[in-house]
Amino acid sequence: MRFSISADERTGIADLLESELRARGHEVIVHGALDERERPDWAYASEAVARDVAEGRADQGIVCCWTGTGASIAANKVAGVRAALCFDAETARGARRWNDANVLALSLRSTSEAELREILDAWLESEPSEDPVDRENIEHLRAIERSALRTAQGEVAS
Repeated sequence: MRFSISADERTGIADLLESELRARGHEVIVHGALDERERPDWAYASEAVARDVAEGRADQGIVCCWTGTGASIAANKVAGVRAALCFDAETARGARRWNDANVLALSLRSTSEAELREILDAWLESEPSEDPVDRENIEHLRAIERSALRTAQGEVAS
């Protein structure tokens, strides 16, 4: 699987994330502070990851900032991205299963190395639910995005 990842600073689990994914056999595209040529700020780095996922350059993404909140907000601004801020394995498992999350958001401050591995295990072992109600909710999210895009395009055209 190809992952796009970012962090806004090289602290906490930032460097471990890349090496852990590669050790598990995944391809990794890096952004933000993980690539010295890029702007490290959380909004920019998270957007780059989200665009990789939305545009098919990556299968999934992982975004990190101090709390994980800003990174998840920025990623979720890109149409087609469902970023989930996860602090434990069960939340990650549920985010993949019930929310069909395609971007994982993590806190550099509060995610330990052991938690990172547990969260990655849960994320990678989980598949999106095929339950009709769960799929209907995901389709409703897509409808919300389409509506927001139409509204934004109408505002720009005015």
